Amino acid sequence: MRAFLAVDLDEILKNKVSEIQKQLMNTNAQVKFVEDENLHFTCKFFGEISDDKADEIKKAVADKINKYEPFDIHIKGLGVFPHLGYIRVIWLGLDDTKTFSEMLQDFDEDFIKMGFKKERSYIPHLTIGRVKGSQNKEALISAIKEMEEVEIGKMKVNKITLKKSELTPKGPIYTTVEEFELKK
Repeated sequence: MRAFLAVDLDEILKNKVSEIQKQLMNTNAQVKFVEDENLHFTCKFFGEISDDKADEIKKAVADKINKYEPFDIHIKGLGVFPHLGYIRVIWLGLDDTKTFSEMLQDFDEDFIKMGFKKERSYIPHLTIGRVKGSQNKEALISAIKEMEEVEIGKMKVNKITLKKSELTPKGPIYTTVEEFELKK
């Protein structure tokens, strides 16, 4: 199965994210926006894994999750990867990433021992769209610059989810494999 570890976006904040996506859609740029039900912060992308490897991941997460209490994140700021001159991904950031980033790095240490590649960065972000072409690029850049400081709101991170990703012509379908609650 193709799998990843994620924190789902709070249902209440999805409408605010949709509003940002609609404003970006008005530029008529070639962007494939992430559907509401698929909005998440990726903690680790594993790629194609066996059932045995999935079990190993589940055990590692279950063993380590108890170290962490639920924490608040503040979704703020619109940005792009790699840069405004060549936009591939449009994302929303976090105001303070310390707790989230430390947790991701801690989990990644176990994943590296399992043979997965070390992450380049432990800065969480919420992908909201992927640019598919250069049509109306200047309008898109202008809209992004106008919304650089956008505030979406706060949410509590109280669980992490192992998800299966099935790629289809209409876009990915994510299915929850297992949820892990942060210690209360």
